[in-house]
Amino acid sequence: MPVKSIKSKWQVSCTGFLIVLFSMSAEAQEKKRWLSRLVYKLVIDTTSSESRSFRVYPTIAYSPETSFEFGFSSLMLFRAKQDTLNRLSEINAFTFVTLRQQYGLWFDNAIYGDQDKWFFLGRTRIQRFPLLYYGIGPVTPGNAPAIVDANYILFRQRVLRKIVPNLFFGPEVDYQLLSKTEFKQPENHAPYPLPAGSSGTENLGGGLALVYDNRHNVLNVRKGFFGEIAFLNYNKTFGSDFSFHSWNVDFRSFHPIRKNNVIAWQVTGNFINGQVPFNQMAQMGGDMMMRGYYQGRYRDKNLVAAQVEYRMLPFSFSRRIGGTVFASLANVSPALDQMMINKTRLAGGAGLRYLLFPKKDIFLRFDLGFTEEGPGFYIFTGEAF
Repeated sequence: MPVKSIKSKWQVSCTGFLIVLFSMSAEAQEKKRWLSRLVYKLVIDTTSSESRSFRVYPTIAYSPETSFEFGFSSLMLFRAKQDTLNRLSEINAFTFVTLRQQYGLWFDNAIYGDQDKWFFLGRTRIQRFPLLYYGIGPVTPGNAPAIVDANYILFRQRVLRKIVPNLFFGPEVDYQLLSKTEFKQPENHAPYPLPAGSSGTENLGGGLALVYDNRHNVLNVRKGFFGEIAFLNYNKTFGSDFSFHSWNVDFRSFHPIRKNNVIAWQVTGNFINGQVPFNQMAQMGGDMMMRGYYQGRYRDKNLVAAQVEYRMLPFSFSRRIGGTVFASLANVSPALDQMMINKTRLAGGAGLRYLLFPKKDIFLRFDLGFTEEGPGFYIFTGEAF
């Protein structure tokens, strides 16, 4: 073969190799830039205050009910017609697995229509979630709970229409299903009497809700008031396993102090009449009220609870780091006239905040709650209330 021909082929091969190498390098660089842009968007939040924002990000959470949770969260934030005069709506989805072999899918929504004509407020839970059961009443043993392993579905939605500015009224529906239930008694404790619903239960409730709401950012309220009075009726005539009805009240108020500080308080009550399954009783504890207590550590037909929180969002010396201190009290009883003041439980604690979405003023919260039975640690997006 002529030398010129060999040289030409060698040049062509080298050129092709360089093109392929350059393409691979360019592709790698593009992937690197794409990953950098993704991380930047997740951490920095470049969207304007009126633009729709959608984020999907891996999450690590923790609470006494679950231990560590690993999963993915998606958060959609938007204003109707992209009008900054409309309130910030949020749809939050969370899928998870935990170290306690729990898994599930959660949805929460607070959607405001244009000029607040409609307000959709609700939550959905689909999960396999082993629960700890300590018994019913204000005095129950805390060292040997039963374990209730079951599939759980909850769907609760309010469809509210504006009556006058900030006041909404409309129907509410609540569906709860506890299935494939296994009630495991503790080994080193006397067996608990099996509560109503321990073998599984399905209940559908309907009712009405009256809501006053002048908050502008549900996930981090700087100023405003939220109040709800709701009635739900569950009846065997409409397919429920149990017949009972409940009144729920929830009042929250937020007051700005100085430039970035807020003092917030909440008073809530659940009042139930009839034969109610154990999983739908009023429950004390969790990541929102009485932080530090396991959710359901105390449960009964009636619950009264209150909390106050001082928020520094952010600290004066930081752009993204903030903190809170909080305290709460609660009591449960089989009837209101049987509520004992000396059985009131106290909880308190402090937390750190990280400004996750600066343009939307939304923080990631790390809370440490303390009770007479020990601490509880929580990691979630958005404030507790």
